[in-house]
Amino acid sequence: MSELYIGLMSGTSMDGIDAALVNFANNNIQLVYQHSHPLPENLRETLLKLSLDSPDISLDMLGEADAELGNLFADAVIKLLDKSNTQASDIKAIGSHGQTIRHKPDGKFPFSLQIGDANRITFKTGITTVADFRRKDMAAGGQGAPLAPAFHNAFFRSKKENRAVLNIGGISNITYLPKESNTSCFGFDTGPGNMLMDAWITQHKQHPYDKDGEWAGSAKANTDLVNKLMNDPFIHQQPPKSTGREHYNIAWLNTQLKDFPTLTPDVIQASLCDFTARSITYAVEHFLPDITSMIICGGGAHNKYLIKQLNTSLSKININPSDQHNLPADWVEAVAFAWLAKQTIEGKTGNLPEVTGAKQSTILGAIYPA
Repeated sequence: MSELYIGLMSGTSMDGIDAALVNFANNNIQLVYQHSHPLPENLRETLLKLSLDSPDISLDMLGEADAELGNLFADAVIKLLDKSNTQASDIKAIGSHGQTIRHKPDGKFPFSLQIGDANRITFKTGITTVADFRRKDMAAGGQGAPLAPAFHNAFFRSKKENRAVLNIGGISNITYLPKESNTSCFGFDTGPGNMLMDAWITQHKQHPYDKDGEWAGSAKANTDLVNKLMNDPFIHQQPPKSTGREHYNIAWLNTQLKDFPTLTPDVIQASLCDFTARSITYAVEHFLPDITSMIICGGGAHNKYLIKQLNTSLSKININPSDQHNLPADWVEAVAFAWLAKQTIEGKTGNLPEVTGAKQSTILGAIYPA
């Protein structure tokens, strides 16, 4: 007997929508089918403007992007159902993360804003949708992110070893999974993942990402620049902590580069890759207890040069992709939001206070009935 949910994820890289069909029958988690849905370039440009607080943004732009993105999320679901030969009536619910355009957990009135109108998803697909997962955690005093560690705890935890799960998306986040059942897991954002590297190669080579880290690997990182980047206060901030494009963006990078006017673009790319690796290493060495293995997921799992650096700096830890644990690296987060939708539908909590800093565990999200 199947127990099917769909997870939708559009991350900080804004490179498309990931739609995952997941079967939770018999207390197992099985990725049944997956579909990557492209974002139109004009919509991606609008989302970037909204997330970076460009001077020409408006409420109309926000509202229209919310509606257009909601339609696209629905289209991604419909395409997934068609490709997998699945009926909408077979799906219990959709879990939609939405597109984050602002994440401000440290302000006077902390908030996080994800768009992608769930009303449109529900109406076009005919499937109950759960969305707006972060703000209930923030209402409970948490940072609203990262939320994937609760799923990591459910899927990747082992009684045999202390593990970490490292998700390298636009931002990197890490989850500590102790082998002792009476010890709580915890997690936090470590700093940039692919975000700065993607922005830099887009600006200089018009490529959306550095395939296999080839451009970064073609040059030698500048130690002084990497040291300057590592002085960023967020890297040294004690968990719980979360961040996003509001902090790590091309304008922030250009400010850091003012003292290095003669560096070539390839050296800067190599330095950005080194910064990502060093910030992750710093987090593991300063904020995690001893671990024997680390499971990698997210788009950064394909950056061979970055993974090589992590293997060197964390040589005592067995680093392997989540594919070796029966879940492809590109699909962990989409599956996580299918799982979070299931938690909500069943009236179960979805956040981990040890991760987000919330005062208590709580049921997350808003339900939009079919």
